[in-house]
Amino acid sequence: MPADLLALTAELIAVPSVSLDERALADLVETRLRERAPSLAIERVGDNVVARTDRGLGTRVLLGGHLDTVPVNDNASPRIEGDRLHGLGAADMKGGLAVMLTVAEAAHALGDRLRFDLTVAFYVAEEVADEHNGLRQVFDAAPGLLDADLAILMEPTGAWVEAGCQGALVVEATFHGARAHSARPWMGANAIHKLGPVLDRIAAHESETVLVDGLEYRESLEAVHVSGGVANNVVPDEARLRVNRRIAPRWTGEEALAQVTALLAGADAIEVVNLSPPAPPNLWNPLIAEFIGTNDLATRPKLGWTDVARFASRGIPALNFGPGDPQVAHTRDEFVDRIELDACYAVLARFLGLIDAPA
Repeated sequence: MPADLLALTAELIAVPSVSLDERALADLVETRLRERAPSLAIERVGDNVVARTDRGLGTRVLLGGHLDTVPVNDNASPRIEGDRLHGLGAADMKGGLAVMLTVAEAAHALGDRLRFDLTVAFYVAEEVADEHNGLRQVFDAAPGLLDADLAILMEPTGAWVEAGCQGALVVEATFHGARAHSARPWMGANAIHKLGPVLDRIAAHESETVLVDGLEYRESLEAVHVSGGVANNVVPDEARLRVNRRIAPRWTGEEALAQVTALLAGADAIEVVNLSPPAPPNLWNPLIAEFIGTNDLATRPKLGWTDVARFASRGIPALNFGPGDPQVAHTRDEFVDRIELDACYAVLARFLGLIDAPA
């Protein structure tokens, strides 16, 4: 087992890296890789750091992890209690970053044992709007840096494999009416009232649980924002409704949009605010099947969108696997346990050929 992963995670937590302010942590990661894994080719694109082996092994595995955290919630300082570490980003995902750094250092020290070439990609701004996403920046500026036959995103999964991911669709529907004095409403048309039947349909809608590769992806459809109104004595002439749909990887984004549009019948205009397509689980892929099977890993569907979809859209099979309980991510009491850090390192090191220890 490598050096103390819990202590390394605490060191990473101690460097603030709230979204869009990750430079100090990117500097630490780059400096550490140059000092401890100098045989890897290390490139920096903005504040994204990518390190690669180049041994001509024919197959490449990428480990990806985001440097950023959500805003501080009275949890900026790391605190170790026994074998549990508390602090901002402990689960999401500085524990995963610690594992990635340690794997990269082992790949330098034991490179002649590698079964696959390795890429480790540390990137910014996963927790905020897609326009800032570091993987997007690297794909745009130097897409070859992220070429791989398998991408493993070190999102917190409790050392499960969370296969594929849901897509996310946000739609805004606009309803038009006609203004009038509220004492004479018959002279106008109340746009807010037009929302009633649509909201009833959405509230009554029963989302499916969709089976893909034997995994159950539970969908959802929710009204998430309503706006409208002019003044207390004016019949409103416009109202807007936003709807969030989580999409199982059976459907394309276009199919999901058609399904939502049908439920919004009566709207005068429909605009797609965001569409992030789902990613299939790809459990039939030989590398994914080997990763799961040889390590006897528990597998479940990923509820929510992750950057596995970004790789899947480029034809790169991907999965989520990392230390930390996803249910404590973004909470004040976020934590990660030593046993999960050590277990995730051991699984990855065995898969890459760096250690021979039994599962």
